[in-house]
Amino acid sequence: MKKSIIHFFVFVLLITVSTDTWAQKLITKTGNIKFQASTPSNEEVAAENKSVSAVLEQSTGDFAALVLIKGFRFKVALMEEHFNENYMESEKFSKATLKGKMEDFDLSKVTSTAKNFTLKGDLTLHGVTKPITVTVKVSKAANGVIAMGSFEVKPEDYGIEIPNLVRKKIADKIKVNYNFLLVK
Repeated sequence: MKKSIIHFFVFVLLITVSTDTWAQKLITKTGNIKFQASTPSNEEVAAENKSVSAVLEQSTGDFAALVLIKGFRFKVALMEEHFNENYMESEKFSKATLKGKMEDFDLSKVTSTAKNFTLKGDLTLHGVTKPITVTVKVSKAANGVIAMGSFEVKPEDYGIEIPNLVRKKIADKIKVNYNFLLVK
């Protein structure tokens, strides 16, 4: 059942970007997102998800990514459990999405040296959608492109409550790093 839901989300993600031919799209199901929410002198609060789906429409610069919240892995199992149950409420808010468009995207100008593009779009996290502007470093790879970069989010902007008991152990701004190898 869970795989069916995942495949459905990937299918919806792919068809929502555009209705052009499939040959124009570069995709991945193995994208990587890491986040760092640690504060100095406290236990590391960090996780990684290696099964992020993303799609880039080559001709328009339209971009979409989908991450299943329960796919984040922590070094400490109890931290992962608290993340899913208490903070992200992943049973209720199972996914996060980023949908937008890279401004002035031109694949013919992309080389093996990373070129910065500005992606403007919407980030949906914990059931809240907010506009976001992200710098994406795009470079050519043998069979597609690499899109990578980072941005920050504030938990309170997305209705994520951090209890006072642990407030000082979790950063006010969460740093998110992403890396996608998008292929035909």
